[in-house]
Amino acid sequence: MGIAEKLMFILFLILISAFFSMAEISLAGARKIKLQLLVDEGNENAKKVIDLQSNPGNFFTTVQIGLNIVAILAGIIGDGILSPIINKYIGNPTIAFLISFIFVTGCFIEFADLIPKRLAMVYPEKIALTLVNPMTLTIKILTPIVFIFSGVANLVFKVFNTPNSRDELITHDDIFALVDAGAEAGVVHTKEHHLIENVFELEQRWVSSAMTTRDEIVYFTLEETEESIKQKIAEYPHSKFLVCESDIDSIYGYVGSKDILPRILKGESSGLQNIKEITNRNILIIPNTLTLSEMLDRFNEAREDFAVILNEYAHVVGVITLNDVVSTLMGDVVYPMQEEYIIKRGDGSWLIDGVTATEDVKKVLEIEAFPEEDSYETIAGFMMYMLKSIPKKGAHIEFDGYSFEVVDVDNFKIDQLLVIKEEKKSEDDLENNENE
Repeated sequence: MGIAEKLMFILFLILISAFFSMAEISLAGARKIKLQLLVDEGNENAKKVIDLQSNPGNFFTTVQIGLNIVAILAGIIGDGILSPIINKYIGNPTIAFLISFIFVTGCFIEFADLIPKRLAMVYPEKIALTLVNPMTLTIKILTPIVFIFSGVANLVFKVFNTPNSRDELITHDDIFALVDAGAEAGVVHTKEHHLIENVFELEQRWVSSAMTTRDEIVYFTLEETEESIKQKIAEYPHSKFLVCESDIDSIYGYVGSKDILPRILKGESSGLQNIKEITNRNILIIPNTLTLSEMLDRFNEAREDFAVILNEYAHVVGVITLNDVVSTLMGDVVYPMQEEYIIKRGDGSWLIDGVTATEDVKKVLEIEAFPEEDSYETIAGFMMYMLKSIPKKGAHIEFDGYSFEVVDVDNFKIDQLLVIKEEKKSEDDLENNENE
């Protein structure tokens, strides 16, 4: 075989190697979500690619057989292919062989491996759809050899109890990663990004993170006077009020402001002296073990938008409305982020209300997780857990690069925390020492 024929054969081997390299990367890297959309549109090749991805054993075996055969043939044919020509000009057989070897090897690295694989990484779905049919045909042609090698590989996987196919389940983390990537690329807007994050947070947050707590509930009793009712409505203009027989734990029902206000405006005071007449007894009562997502389902099933939350001892721990859940879902989109509970100060520190949900604090401070966070729901609960005591004013802890300090306590209840990033705190301390 002459030099020209050898060069043509080497070029042919480079093309074959490029085919296997592109097929290997593109079929493995093609995203199932995009392929499934193409399948729904009637694309048969997309269905073939998904099938290969679901059972990749024969596919990868064929690729490796093809690449190794090409490598062996290239080594045999390309051995010193350019040496005679180069040797005529430099007169040194060893250097001529080395130059020939580097040239042939470089061509395979560049054109049979590097460029094809980079193209396949950039356009995985498009190239996979183009190569799936010839790849399927190659697998059929090499079936006897593939059967032997693939069988041995399957046996090894079985011995080590390893699955033969990849897990295609999509987790919350996968979706978050896609959304984050979309936000960085500008495809997903900031508001849409926050909304998607909040939707998944509904599955993780308990109802207590969005409820009105027991000590903040404004309620009427069956013996409530007209004057007291007017005063409470004037001071707390809620849309619905809890109605109890005597105390907060003796639940009777709830009443809407729209049922009370017309009577007040018309001067029908007699109607207010017996609040039973306008109380709705079909009150939704739920345990405090529900998530906000489950709470939405309960509201939908009951066709109600107001619920009372009880603990395991049947004591009222709070009330929640549909608007509370929706506000949690839409908070970052419609309202300034945690405007009431988390305030960022000019010096880079944060003032945080004690009842702020830990999920909101993690989001603002970019903290991955709090320790044993299933044991509490608010930042005040976090402080109590870390200190192992009822915190007093001035109590502080260090966690994840932040300093958490109690700055206000009201009757054993943490009202406010001051949070300072440790780097910022160190700079401030240094500046104070220099001033002294």
